[in-house]
Amino acid sequence: EVELVESGGGLVQAGGSLRLSCAASGFTFDDYAYGWFRQAPGKEREGVSCISSFDGSTYYADSVKGRFTISSDNAKNTVFLQMNSLKPEDTAVYYCAAGDVFCGSSQVFTGPQYYWGQGTQVTVSS
Repeated sequence: EVELVESGGGLVQAGGSLRLSCAASGFTFDDYAYGWFRQAPGKEREGVSCISSFDGSTYYADSVKGRFTISSDNAKNTVFLQMNSLKPEDTAVYYCAAGDVFCGSSQVFTGPQYYWGQGTQVTVSS
């Protein structure tokens, strides 16, 4: 069974930190790029970050650049999103996704999106 499972969300005060994890199973981890997206109530889903398994390149949305860091551990088939200096506007459900194979320069993926997780809630209080 192909599966992406997010974890690490929770409630944090503004200025705090969280680390999200995305555990992949059921497919070859090294064949994909991995992205993080988020969606707040009443808003469209927003691309947040990406890391390419092919060349290690990364992408960050302007809204999170300098505060969030994406990384991966291929041996553990896991992608991480370290979120620092959190703001109330970061409140959303965060989703990870697997795409083919590169990250974009102005968007998360350049090609098809294949797999999605169910999301983890991040709530940042003021």
